[in-house]
Amino acid sequence: MRVELSDEARRLVALFEDEAAVTVRDCVVDEDHDQVVYLVKRGEMADAIGPGGQTVERVEEQLGREVKLVEAAETAEDFVANALAPAAVYNVTVSENDDTVAYVEVAQEDRGAAIGREGRNIDAARQLAKRHFDIDGIELT
Repeated sequence: MRVELSDEARRLVALFEDEAAVTVRDCVVDEDHDQVVYLVKRGEMADAIGPGGQTVERVEEQLGREVKLVEAAETAEDFVANALAPAAVYNVTVSENDDTVAYVEVAQEDRGAAIGREGRNIDAARQLAKRHFDIDGIELT
């Protein structure tokens, strides 16, 4: 699936790639939650975070907003699990009936982490899953 980036998103991708020396696959500017979500190439997450989170902190300071990183994945199930990190996801089942919905099994104590403050984590996961795997919704079970 081809993802179209706005001029602002392209600028933000270039900034992060310069800071982290990683490949960014997508960038979502989330105005509702005042954050930027970067989809990082699989296998490059440690470099994207940087030692002790230094890379993320530097970019957050430059942008004046929070940064969330998501690691790309080959399958929709793995992608959704990565998008809901740091929550521990036990299982993801994608159901294709009228809509394509990912049902995500998360431990009760990790529901808050999966949802995030004001729904920021699950909203970002839903947006990225729609853009990359045409998933219409994500439901926690």
